[in-house]
Amino acid sequence: MEIAITKMSSKGQIVIPSELRKDIKEGEKIIIIKNEYQLILKKANNLDKQLKEDIEFARRTEEALKRYEKGQFKSMNFDDFIEEMKRW
Repeated sequence: MEIAITKMSSKGQIVIPSELRKDIKEGEKIIIIKNEYQLILKKANNLDKQLKEDIEFARRTEEALKRYEKGQFKSMNFDDFIEEMKRW
């Protein structure tokens, strides 16, 4: 594991120290994941299947919550709900 210290500029930009960016090419996309105490950087082209599924699930959940908050939701019985989830 390599560790380096950097700081954020007044414009919100962060420089990745040269010793840590040797595997990153100009224009390459990087995903930033934020939780309560961490920022995690991950090269977008190296995403594993589970992370892709997790990101898609989070996106769909956020969209559903927004629809729910706007009152755009429907009620259904348990079996219909399970069938709907299988289509995801």
